[in-house]
Amino acid sequence: MAEQKIDLRNLKAGGFIKERGKDLFTVRLRVPGGRMSVDRLSKIAEVAQKYGKGYVHLSVRQSIELININFADFDAVVAELGEEQQKVASCGARVRVPTACGGCEYNPNGLVDTQKSALEVDQKLFGTATGHHKFKVCFAGCPFDCPKSAINDVGFQGAVWPKIDADGCISCGLCAKSCTEGALSMGADNKPVFDAARCIYCGDCIKVCPTGAWSAERKGYTVRIGGKWGRRPLVGTLYATFVPEERVVEFIATVLAWYQEKAEGAGRVRLGDVIIREGWQSLLERLRGYFPEYVVKETIAPQVIQSQLPLPGQQA
Repeated sequence: MAEQKIDLRNLKAGGFIKERGKDLFTVRLRVPGGRMSVDRLSKIAEVAQKYGKGYVHLSVRQSIELININFADFDAVVAELGEEQQKVASCGARVRVPTACGGCEYNPNGLVDTQKSALEVDQKLFGTATGHHKFKVCFAGCPFDCPKSAINDVGFQGAVWPKIDADGCISCGLCAKSCTEGALSMGADNKPVFDAARCIYCGDCIKVCPTGAWSAERKGYTVRIGGKWGRRPLVGTLYATFVPEERVVEFIATVLAWYQEKAEGAGRVRLGDVIIREGWQSLLERLRGYFPEYVVKETIAPQVIQSQLPLPGQQA
């Protein structure tokens, strides 16, 4: 019988990643938003013990990876995990599993429901072929930005724009004291003075106000586009503010369509590199056609990070 040939490219696209050992693979499991039930976690541990190395790896993008899985055991592993309960993640030139922080369910800093957004994107866009390269999405619930939105292809960050009811203000000054960015100070009339240019949309003033004088005029996601890490890192830049949670999938799909179109024939290239080549105006205009009330007037190209020092004798 002829030896069975393994199509490593197709396997990798399906979340089965070749290891160094003969016929051994890492199986990357799909964990959108980094959340998993305890029962499911127990089952994964059981399968890892039975077929793998006896431990798992937690990837930097919140996936669980089974280590040292033999090619011959693939069917058994998938069957015992239960395909409907635990789908395998994808690799390659596809939309990856979205990552997210805990959002607003239990985190006092959370402004939006990042878990809900991550699940929706996973259900509707996960695995979509880009034709060019990987496409990563993340959701941060507040400006602390734990998921690092600026180094994803499309990164969402929870944001709120505050407004004050002057009649409800009792001049306690708590809002000004809580504003670490210096966007609030107390004026001569002992009322808050708001410096909009310093505001980072954190909503701390709203949280500490004892009378509810401060409230949210707008709430949604700040969106940065074009980031990536790896050998040639880029920092994504601002394209939209206060995008509603219910329009997240539409927003990503619009960016993805632009990327697929503009990178045609360019081979293996990331979104940020395409923006640099085409100019940020091109993507901004495309988004403005669908999201005019949220897209910023202008931005800058993704920013290159010089991660290596020049060699001796070379100019910096």
